[in-house]
Amino acid sequence: MAGVDRARTLLDAARTALADDPHARADLDLCEHRLYQPVRVALAGSLKAGKSTLLNALVGQDIAPTDATECTRVVTWYRNGQSPSVTAHVDDGRAVPIPVTRIGGRLGFDFGRLTADRVDRLDVEWPARALHSTTIVDTPGTASLSTELSASTIRLLTPEDGQSGVDAVVYLLRSLTATDTAMLRRIGTAIGGSSGPLGVIGVVSRADELGAGRMDAMISAHQIAGRFAGELERTGLCQAVVPVAGLLALGARTLREVEFRALAQLAATPGPDLESALLSMDRFTRPDILPAISVDLRRSLAERFGAFGIRMAVTLIRFGATSSSALATELVERSGLSELGAIIDTQFAQRADQLKSHSALVTLDHLLSGSSSASAREVRAAVRRELADVHGFRELRLLSTIRAGGLDLPADQIGELTRLIGGSGIDPTTRLGLPTDTDAHRIRDAAVDAARAWRARAAHPLLSPTAASACQVAVRSAEGIVAMIGAGSPAQTGGAHQRGVSGGSHRLNG
Repeated sequence: MAGVDRARTLLDAARTALADDPHARADLDLCEHRLYQPVRVALAGSLKAGKSTLLNALVGQDIAPTDATECTRVVTWYRNGQSPSVTAHVDDGRAVPIPVTRIGGRLGFDFGRLTADRVDRLDVEWPARALHSTTIVDTPGTASLSTELSASTIRLLTPEDGQSGVDAVVYLLRSLTATDTAMLRRIGTAIGGSSGPLGVIGVVSRADELGAGRMDAMISAHQIAGRFAGELERTGLCQAVVPVAGLLALGARTLREVEFRALAQLAATPGPDLESALLSMDRFTRPDILPAISVDLRRSLAERFGAFGIRMAVTLIRFGATSSSALATELVERSGLSELGAIIDTQFAQRADQLKSHSALVTLDHLLSGSSSASAREVRAAVRRELADVHGFRELRLLSTIRAGGLDLPADQIGELTRLIGGSGIDPTTRLGLPTDTDAHRIRDAAVDAARAWRARAAHPLLSPTAASACQVAVRSAEGIVAMIGAGSPAQTGGAHQRGVSGGSHRLNG
């Protein structure tokens, strides 16, 4: 897959080929600007799937309104900024500052006299570490591809010209419906072009509700996610499916000391009394129930954690979580957010250059297709050759297969394969399991050995076709490292440590 440098070279060539087209030049400038920006990840899915709650959990702050107000009906871009600010881009071309409000502890954006149908998009700048390397786009919920799907979401994710406004998508699922699969298919085509989805992850959202708040809710959610993953893997619609209890994740990441003390009081409450109180959240917040904890505090716990979160927190405190930080860490892990974060890091953040370059190439292919000049046809042919290098796609899909348990190889080989194709990180030393200060010669030798070993495994006569194909992907990943190291000198080893492997064309014999 092409890197940013190669994409820039092709952009320059396209500028020369389209020099007489002012509209194309403007689009090329936007395309290049996008290469210098953080990777764009959209949160999409059905109505009330929990997108804003998940966004807040990923960022670790309450920055996205979760009430069904005007602002949740607008595509909203969350970017890193020095100080919080919200700007509405209106249909008449104006940029209008929007005040941020806090009413009853809930965040809101005050539209004033504006209505959602007049706002093209909201730009939110917020000082948050999670937004340094990733721009997150919250989209209105979907219900119907024909009438109820927000037009702004369509324009962003599946525009008519096939050039998606984002580089990757986290798609939230409450169930696997025909609407969801149709939308995923359209997103995959728009983001990945003819190669299919490069960056699409499915999330079984509000996973704690699948078990009606019971302690085994996440077990049920994992089972459902596994079923969804199997079905979506067969159709190639996304690279992974994970369950996440977004409400629990957000509560954990923003846990306050007063809440921890209240949860500790609940943990000291006799089991039968607590279970009786938790029969419903209405009962839990009644004035005559658990009088030692104020009604307002219990109401806050119910809203921020739900029955599942309260039960989970109480259980963890009883088993030794003796501080708010320890409890928060355990709750984040059990919410599924840590697993989702690791997948986003491996498949989106570490492959940001690949994702952005691929988006640029899809745009170039579209722009060049409108010109009949010989130079434009020549540049477009080069662009399409780069798009044809789909090894990065194969790595991502194979990682999905491995996570779903769909690969028949010994456990030690599964671990080695996962690492080699970028499951733990995409720099050469991580892929090969070497120390970060390993010199270029040793990296190359290890990559050669890995390519030969995996080619031998692929040739085993009793290996299933699926496993043999996986071994060939590993061979190509190792050959990509050899090509990368061979293109530089030992003095350039530091750069090799930092760059990802796109799968080179270098072919090893033996």
